[in-house]
Amino acid sequence: MDWISPELRGVNLGSWLLLERWMVPSLFEGLAATDETSFCAELGPAAAERLRGHWNRWITREDFAWIAERGLNAVRIPFGHWIFGPDYPYHRAYGANPHPFVEGGIDVLDRAMDWAAEFGLRVMLDLHAAPGCQNGFDNGGILNVCEWHTKAEYREHALSVLERMARRYRGHPALYAIECLNEPRWDVPTDYLKDFYTEAYERIRWHCPDERVAVVFHDGFRSFREYVGFMQAPAYRNVMFDLHRYQCFDRRDIDSDIFAHMAKAGGEWRDEADAIITGLGLPAICGEWSLGLDLRVVSLWAEGPFNHALEHMDAFEQDVANRGYAAAQLLAFEKYLGWFFWSYKTETTPAWSFRDCVERGWLPSGYGWLASDLG
Repeated sequence: MDWISPELRGVNLGSWLLLERWMVPSLFEGLAATDETSFCAELGPAAAERLRGHWNRWITREDFAWIAERGLNAVRIPFGHWIFGPDYPYHRAYGANPHPFVEGGIDVLDRAMDWAAEFGLRVMLDLHAAPGCQNGFDNGGILNVCEWHTKAEYREHALSVLERMARRYRGHPALYAIECLNEPRWDVPTDYLKDFYTEAYERIRWHCPDERVAVVFHDGFRSFREYVGFMQAPAYRNVMFDLHRYQCFDRRDIDSDIFAHMAKAGGEWRDEADAIITGLGLPAICGEWSLGLDLRVVSLWAEGPFNHALEHMDAFEQDVANRGYAAAQLLAFEKYLGWFFWSYKTETTPAWSFRDCVERGWLPSGYGWLASDLG
C-alpha cells in the first residue's frame, strides 16, 4: 500500500502483551500484584487462563480495522522479554517458580503482525520489559526494581530476544521497526546504553536489512545532546531516536493550569523538536504521549496531592481544554518523523485512550490518507 505521507501516525497497543495494572484494573481485581511479574507469580497456574483470555479480548482484528479506518498507519507493540517462553534468567521476584510467565504471547504477536499486514499498518516492535527491569516502573515488568544493567546475563538475554524477533519477522510485510529497549532509567549509565544499542543494532541487522527495517533507541530520559554523533551513517543506517513526552509526573507540571500545559506543548516541545531535527542527525519520533494530566489515574500507588488542571472545570470546559491540549501536542509532534499515542485503549482513563479521545471529539477522527473517506 502506498502512503500519502511517510510520517508515522500511530497508537501503542499497551497492556496487551505487557500488563499495566492502571490500564486494566479489572484483570488485577482481588490481587496484590502491581505488574505482570507479580501477577503471574501470585496467581501461579491460574494466571494462564486469565491472561490468555485477556490476550484474546483486549485487542482483536476489529481493533486493527478501526485503527486503519481512522487513517492511522502504524502501531507500536510493547512486549516483555519472556515472550518466547521459559529461557529467561531468574530474578528473585519470581519466587519459587523460575519461569512464572504465561506462555503463548508469541502466537498472539504472530496474529497481530498478520492483522497489521491485512490492514496496511506498519509495526514497531518494542522491547518494553527487560530481564531485571530497566527502569523500576510497572511497565518494565517489576515495580521498584532496576537491575537490568547490573548482570551480563540480563543484557545478553535482552539482545537475544531482539535478535529472535528480527529473525522471526524479517520477511514479514508489516515489520517496520524494532525498538531496542523502552525507557531505560536516567541513572543507567549512558555509555552502557550506547554499547547496548550498538550491539542490538548489529544483532538486528544480521537478519533485517537497513532498507526494510528501522532500529529505534530511546533517549533514556536524558538530553538528545548526549547522543549527538551517535549511530550515524554510513556505519549505521535507518536508525531512529525515540522520546516520550508527558505532563503529569513532574510536580511543576501537575501544578500548572491548562494554559501552561498548552504553552509547554506548543512552545518548549516545539522548540525541542526543532533542536533535535537540526542537531541530532537522526530522524526522531515521539513514541508515547497522551492527554493525561491526572496523576492519580496513571499510577494506582502514586503519592499525592492529586491536583490537576481540569479538576475544577465543568464538562464543557474539560472538552475544550482537552481539544486544545491535544492540538498543541499534535502540532509539536508532527514536526518529527512521527508519533504514537499512549495508548489505543484503557478501561477507566479516557485521556489515555486514543479510541475514547476520538469518540469524545478531543482528537481528530481522521489521519492522513483515509481522512477524506470518513466524511
